[in-house]
Amino acid sequence: MTKQQKIGVILAQVGTPEAPTKQALKPYLRAFLSDERIIDSPRWMWLPILHAIVLQRRPAKIAKHFEEIWTDEGSPLLSTSLAQVNGVQKRLGSKFVVKLGFAYAEPSMNTAMQELHEAGITRVITIPMFPQYSTTTTASVYDEIMHYALGRQKRRGKPIKKYSPALRFVEPFYDDPAYIDVLANNIKQQIKKLAHAPDKILLSYHGIPKSYVDEGDPYPEHCETTTQLLVKKLGWKKDQYKMTYQSRFGRAEWLQPYTQIELPNLASQGIKRPLIIAPGFTTDCLETIHEL
Repeated sequence: MTKQQKIGVILAQVGTPEAPTKQALKPYLRAFLSDERIIDSPRWMWLPILHAIVLQRRPAKIAKHFEEIWTDEGSPLLSTSLAQVNGVQKRLGSKFVVKLGFAYAEPSMNTAMQELHEAGITRVITIPMFPQYSTTTTASVYDEIMHYALGRQKRRGKPIKKYSPALRFVEPFYDDPAYIDVLANNIKQQIKKLAHAPDKILLSYHGIPKSYVDEGDPYPEHCETTTQLLVKKLGWKKDQYKMTYQSRFGRAEWLQPYTQIELPNLASQGIKRPLIIAPGFTTDCLETIHEL
């Protein structure tokens, strides 16, 4: 009887620096901000700015932010992601091999694919850990996995003639009933722990440049759908909540309203106990722990 072959599963995330230091932040930011999915400006214009200005200033500044959230287990995003890998592995059982894959750090998706290949696995399912699709996140995961399948060690280059596994990608789950149920139940539990009921709820999603949306990125539509399904599940009235976007980078216009501007506006309106929820993040990270 033929032994049933195992299936590989990769939980794909953006990534995190190895340490809360300037030295560790620099290569991470270089990889992240060199991705044309993230910054789509012409390379001849953007790369000199990146290397001469951004990478000289931002690593030290952001390292201080990471110092504030760093734990004994390291980066919260890494430790939480590894816990998710263990949880999924237990849930799926021995017929599957679950790995973590980062787009811009180790353990990378390339490393995960290589380990699965060395284990003789020929079928791989990749789960982008982003409920709402965006070219800046989900599409970057597609790129990284396909680059490995083509045999490329870099984003450009001649494909190497080697075996490629059969690939599958889990689609965005922004409207999946199970996802909405988990969010709603967790929100209910957290609100019960509060000493006072919130007088306004902000649903804060990671922002992206408005120009990307103008070019066809469906991200805000997915965020809107998640919000509407969630508030319907929770029975909230329209005046109880507001949807906002955070984490703006650079001077270009991003999706609005901005969370960092909306909060002071609420204060000026007499709102004293706002509650911020981040439905688009599947793990705690710098954006949820420090920024929010």
